[in-house]
Amino acid sequence: MDAAGCMKSLLLAATQYRAARTASNAALLQRSLEVISGLKLTRLFASNQILPSECLSCLVELLEDANINPSLTLSVVTLLSQLALDNETRETLQDTYNLTSVLAGVVHRSSTNISDPVLLQSIQLLQKLTYNVPVFSAGANIDELISFLMQHVQHTEDELTIPCLGLLANLCRHNLSIQTRIKSLLFHARNIHQTFQLIFNIVVNGDGTLTRKYSVDLFMDLLKNPKVADYLSRYEHFTSCLGQVLDLLHGRDPNSSSKILELLLAFCSVIELRHILRQAILEPSVLPVSGNTRFVTRSKSFEPSVALVHLSNQPLEGSEDSSVLALQLFKEIFEDVINSGNSASAEHFVDLLLPVLIDHLQMPEQIVDELLVKKCERMAKAINVLTMLCRDDILKMHASKVLTARQCTSLIEHQFTYSGTDTGFGTKGGDSKMCKLAADVILKTLDLMSRLKQDVPGMEVSFYKILQDPRLITPLTFALTSDHREQVQVGLGILFEATPLPDFPAIVLGESIAANNAYRKQEAERASKRIQLLSPMTSVTSVRCSSSCLSSDESTTSNIQELIQKLHSGLEMKESFTDMRISDIMDVYEQKLSALASKETRLQDLLEAKAVAQAQTERLMTQYRCQRAQAESEARTLAAMLKDAERKNEELGDLLKAQRTESERAQTDIEQLFQHNRKLQTVAEDYEILKKSSADHLQRIAAQLIETEDHRKELQQQLQERDGKIATLQQKIKVLEEKLKAQQKEKKDMEQTIDILRKELSKTEQARKELSIKASSLEVQKSQLEGRLEEKEALVKLQKEELNKHSNMIAMIHSLSGGKLSAETVNLSL
Repeated sequence: MDAAGCMKSLLLAATQYRAARTASNAALLQRSLEVISGLKLTRLFASNQILPSECLSCLVELLEDANINPSLTLSVVTLLSQLALDNETRETLQDTYNLTSVLAGVVHRSSTNISDPVLLQSIQLLQKLTYNVPVFSAGANIDELISFLMQHVQHTEDELTIPCLGLLANLCRHNLSIQTRIKSLLFHARNIHQTFQLIFNIVVNGDGTLTRKYSVDLFMDLLKNPKVADYLSRYEHFTSCLGQVLDLLHGRDPNSSSKILELLLAFCSVIELRHILRQAILEPSVLPVSGNTRFVTRSKSFEPSVALVHLSNQPLEGSEDSSVLALQLFKEIFEDVINSGNSASAEHFVDLLLPVLIDHLQMPEQIVDELLVKKCERMAKAINVLTMLCRDDILKMHASKVLTARQCTSLIEHQFTYSGTDTGFGTKGGDSKMCKLAADVILKTLDLMSRLKQDVPGMEVSFYKILQDPRLITPLTFALTSDHREQVQVGLGILFEATPLPDFPAIVLGESIAANNAYRKQEAERASKRIQLLSPMTSVTSVRCSSSCLSSDESTTSNIQELIQKLHSGLEMKESFTDMRISDIMDVYEQKLSALASKETRLQDLLEAKAVAQAQTERLMTQYRCQRAQAESEARTLAAMLKDAERKNEELGDLLKAQRTESERAQTDIEQLFQHNRKLQTVAEDYEILKKSSADHLQRIAAQLIETEDHRKELQQQLQERDGKIATLQQKIKVLEEKLKAQQKEKKDMEQTIDILRKELSKTEQARKELSIKASSLEVQKSQLEGRLEEKEALVKLQKEELNKHSNMIAMIHSLSGGKLSAETVNLSL
């Protein structure tokens, strides 16, 4: 049987059961409910077709019947729970059929028997229906439902406790009256700690993601109250409970991990709790486990920091973006680290996290449009973390080691394509969001570059180059006219850096800000006009609704108009509507009509926005032409400057070649000096040999006196030759000294030339460094030559002393031989 046949069978079985409540009719209805449940027609019930709508009305009527068989009630609730898995069907059940009040009546009727499975199923279905949905507290059976929930959460814990607390959290979230009603009962100072323990138990031990969502939402709402936050900061078991919550980060459910991260971020809103959380993440070596007072050592793979880094690097395709939440948590943790002055404890964690942050800054080569917004959001959060690290010198040093100027410039260049430089203001919603997000990423990256420009090579040059890029005007305009204080402050900081630059287009920035302000003024005027037109529109709602619906959804409009005609003409309605109140039906259709009227209004607004966008586009095209002419003139100026710079570079290159030639000549002279030094060393070695031989002759002088006389003559002749050599060496030394003076003079000239080149070549710093290195090497060589000359002078002095000794010895030998030659006669002067 097809879906339509099954729905018709369900309607027929329900009619027969209401006419005669026999066992056979009940079994037939039970069978029809099981067939519908087995077909899983969730999407079909989300449509506005008549047959599915009648089936939903039939199911709601069966729940309203207090005399229905309990097994049938359980089947109906189970089927509705299955249908409520679809978002559109869940909204339809809540808004059109007022299922919350009906289920509240079922809970009230079933509350006499706590073990009734209908009670548990109804409360769980109410959890799904009321999550993040405002509930009218004055609705039917709502008071009885709240009374039952408040009574049950104070009793002994059972299987209903967690669903009841989750439902109570949903009802309180958007309703001040319900919050006031239960505040004194559950959140009094006497029992607030028991409430904390109960919520922590549900967060840690909750069976399923949905239950954990309810408890986390309740905790986040409680922390908005300063008194409750103060109570929690003084809760003695908070550290132990926090350790158990952090253990949940190792789970494989991304939805659950997302909610846990939201809870941790809520803890960071309280300074005392953030301090404890920072210690638990960065110093997890000793944490109480499982509510125990004993401390155990955790392995590195189960440390919270490792789990957070893993969550921050989740793939973009995931449904829950845990990465953004984890990056926000990192920023809070590092802010607490810096404020407490304990940056050393975070160094290991920073080294672990930095590769992930750098990976977030890399834009993949191919990415679908649906994931582009998520990628840019992660980029912005990662840049926030890096900027926070730059507030501390130690952590900033770690960041400067892994981040390069090339990464920042490539990131900004890629974001320029999405920042709205070609579209301007007044773009459609999706594009406008992407433009603002790209502008935010660009400005945050520039702020990061500003903080690292003195620590990263090439960052300062890249930073000031981007500040003079005309494409920066649109992101800077977005920031300066933003409603967010942080964006305005970042924009003003960038503007302060860019204003002194000669090529910063300040006039274009002013025109862009004025255009943005004018666009906002037009939008405000249109909004006020729409508000003024709302009052006359209500009197003709039905007429406008019919005209708008015919253009957007003809099938839905025909159905609604058909039902309106039946109501006005008094036609006989179906038997299923006989028990409903006419006022409830009118309220339902008035809601539908008002919704259709609002759709028409939105369409009209879209048309007006499109016209404004077209006008804005024309104006921006004109502005673009002006900017293009200005850019062309600037390009011509830059071309002339480039030619001038090239000419100067050629002149400096010629000077550099001349200096290199002089340096090569100086190197040649130095090599010649080295050769002379080696010759002097050879002479000194010869002299040492002669000195040794003369000592041997003196020892054998008594026995070989005659031979000594002949040998003396030979020695005298050799000494004369040596005197000639020494005189020659002295002349050479004088020549060397003169050359050394000339080298010193040349060195001074070179130093003066180098000083002149330093002034002229301030922009070519690299060449200056090379010349300074060569000059320093010449100075070192000069000092070495001076030292060697001093050594040679000392050697010459020693040679003089030895010659004097030899002359004395010759005189003594002569006196011994009977001669009268005096020592003065044989003195050998140098």
